Amino acid sequence: MPLDLTDLDQKIAGLNDRYRHHSATAVLERALHDPEVGQLALVSSFGAESVVLLHLVSVIAPGTPVLFIDTQMLFPETLDYQRDLADKLNLTDMRLIRADRRDTNFEDPDGTLHQFNTDDCCNLRKTVPLERALKGFDGWITGRKRFQATTREALEFFENEGGKRIKVNPLAHWGREDLEDYIVNNRLPRHPLVAKGYPSIGCAPCTSPVAEGEDPRSGRWRGQAKVECGIHIVDGRVVRGPLPAAEAEAAALKEKIA
Repeated sequence: MPLDLTDLDQKIAGLNDRYRHHSATAVLERALHDPEVGQLALVSSFGAESVVLLHLVSVIAPGTPVLFIDTQMLFPETLDYQRDLADKLNLTDMRLIRADRRDTNFEDPDGTLHQFNTDDCCNLRKTVPLERALKGFDGWITGRKRFQATTREALEFFENEGGKRIKVNPLAHWGREDLEDYIVNNRLPRHPLVAKGYPSIGCAPCTSPVAEGEDPRSGRWRGQAKVECGIHIVDGRVVRGPLPAAEAEAAALKEKIA
């Protein structure tokens, strides 16, 4: 049952105020142990930058549940990377999430839904399975960062996910240089597709290489007005594209006031 929106908004405002000047490591560590935040799971795509947050969790609390959504349309390299990385980092509670076979047989029997309606395909293979997997958790940890897309420019450490749960974004303020330094300094293995021009990696049919100078997420759903798969929600609504200008201004104003 959704929580009282006012109470949850106040709780999240308090958390953002409390941890506003903390580092990513401190935000993650304290969120995992703060009773006000509750029980958390880490949701990871095991994509291009995922190793940073996965490594942080493995150091701070390796028993944290890690949810990996296998859409059954991922690159083979991603599946291999997920298995190798989970073993290397000793993540002790890995949970593989997939769509119910009855749903895929009914809604996408021939596996071509993505060719006609990417939103419906993402909903079937990502959003619905994740929502089912998150039941019982008070919140979840994401690797989203402000620099990644226009929809993320005002990202805070803590968010209200539609009145249902808390979303924690410990790397919200990190830039590309921070990620690169962390990977190099900790000698972490990279996703094999990064070297082939994929700075953001999703499902194979909907991900293409990115040219130098392009936005890192421009290879996702190329040619479409879509930059999010739909598992992230802003103000109670699923976000799949850039916010309209008026909404973006309102979000910026809201952040200044906070």
